[in-house]
Amino acid sequence: GLLGRYTPLDNGTDTVDEVALLELMKKTGYSMMQENGQRKYGPPPGWDGPPPPRGSEVFVGKIPRDMYEDELVPVFEKAGYIYTFRLMMEFSGENRGYAFVMYTKREMAQKAIHMLDNYEIRPGKYIGVCVSLDNCRLFVGSLPKDKNKEEIMEEMKKVTEGVVDVIVYPSATDKNRNRGFAFVEYESHKAAAMARRKLIPGNTLLWGLNIQVDWAEPEKDVDEETMQRVRVLYVRNLMLSTSEETLQEAFSCVRPGSVERVKKLTDYAFVHYRSRQDALDALRLMNGTLIDGALVTVSLAKPAAGRDGGGATWRHGGGGGGDGLFLFQRENGGVEGRRCTTPGPPGLLPAYGAQRVFPLPPGTPLSPSSLQALKPYQMSSYVSLLEHFCYQHSWSPPDYYLFSTPGPKILLIFKVVLVSTQNSYLPDKLCALVEDARELAAQHALWSLGTHTHTHTLGPRYAHTPTLTLWGQGTHTPAPTLELKFVQELSIILFD
Repeated sequence: GLLGRYTPLDNGTDTVDEVALLELMKKTGYSMMQENGQRKYGPPPGWDGPPPPRGSEVFVGKIPRDMYEDELVPVFEKAGYIYTFRLMMEFSGENRGYAFVMYTKREMAQKAIHMLDNYEIRPGKYIGVCVSLDNCRLFVGSLPKDKNKEEIMEEMKKVTEGVVDVIVYPSATDKNRNRGFAFVEYESHKAAAMARRKLIPGNTLLWGLNIQVDWAEPEKDVDEETMQRVRVLYVRNLMLSTSEETLQEAFSCVRPGSVERVKKLTDYAFVHYRSRQDALDALRLMNGTLIDGALVTVSLAKPAAGRDGGGATWRHGGGGGGDGLFLFQRENGGVEGRRCTTPGPPGLLPAYGAQRVFPLPPGTPLSPSSLQALKPYQMSSYVSLLEHFCYQHSWSPPDYYLFSTPGPKILLIFKVVLVSTQNSYLPDKLCALVEDARELAAQHALWSLGTHTHTHTLGPRYAHTPTLTLWGQGTHTPAPTLELKFVQELSIILFD
């Protein structure tokens, strides 16, 4: 009926206390309905507006299997006004151990995370609460590089439904070409999930080509209070030749001396201002302007961590093939940049030691070369060796996709995709440094290519799966948040 099936336990009590649930509905005026393996409580009586905005829902894990809405709802009401409470149910009448709680405002969801994560729901029983993933964006790779945004959107609308936007990044060297990938935004998570299933390689061709498709890494939410203090601008689509001095001058348009410092890497940069108001004024004036002939896009940078808007740590992913940038503020005020595209700085790899470094006398003749012209023994990097291997087999270069575990201690892993063979390779270990993670991924791919040809089908949704085992063994660090996120992602697959 209304509350679904339930079975008596051996002790004579019921798995679902229907009386308690009816009392809850009578007290609050909310309705309750069970369908598709979940029981939905809400919306509130008399609700007359649109659903709450994205970011208003939290995921709750590690719920005792014999606990239901009559006990759970009063706990989560402490954080704010509940819009819906969706408890995942077994056919037997027990819950599945997790639920989704949507509040009427985003601030209430953030409050629930801070207040109820690791909350002792029963003696010795602690629940986990984190932001709910409502991903509406797909990553689509292996696209022809001569297609523009309008052409990609037109093609995506032909084969999928619910497309609302396409995000394309111009090539760093040729602004008339894309980087071979795009992000496609859909009107809902369900529409994106349906599109992903349809676009699985082998099912649908775009321009006669097989494409790569996966969930885009969800953008990390930064609370509004933190964003209100941001005074750093993120500038992209720059020319490779544009200098930091040019940017310093261009972004000082507000007033002389307003720019504190500029850090540029390849075709994007971070511009730090002395005051937030100067940053906002520059954002308004500079977004969509031309710098050295390139139309630039300017936005407020999102701090990954930090005590103020100046930011102790700044991160911004380049998207897609792991072409990301990590910036860290040093104690002396300088900024260190680390990019995901380099095999590693001197010192990380033994072959990069001092015994392999030789002086360059003035006048030494130099000629252009490439990795393909080298011998394997001249390469100390697994990344270079893998690229050389692909060249020998007339394959396109490997693509690297970066994933990370949740904080506070973020660990990294790369998935290697060989488009030419439609194979992917994911190592079974995590790394603390980007360079180490890339090297490990390349080493794993080379080992796999040398011993078997099976295709690994783990995608971004499952990128965290091996880490559950790794963190459970070998270390004493618990990973409840990691496990929580994986269960949440798996539940989205099961209930879409």
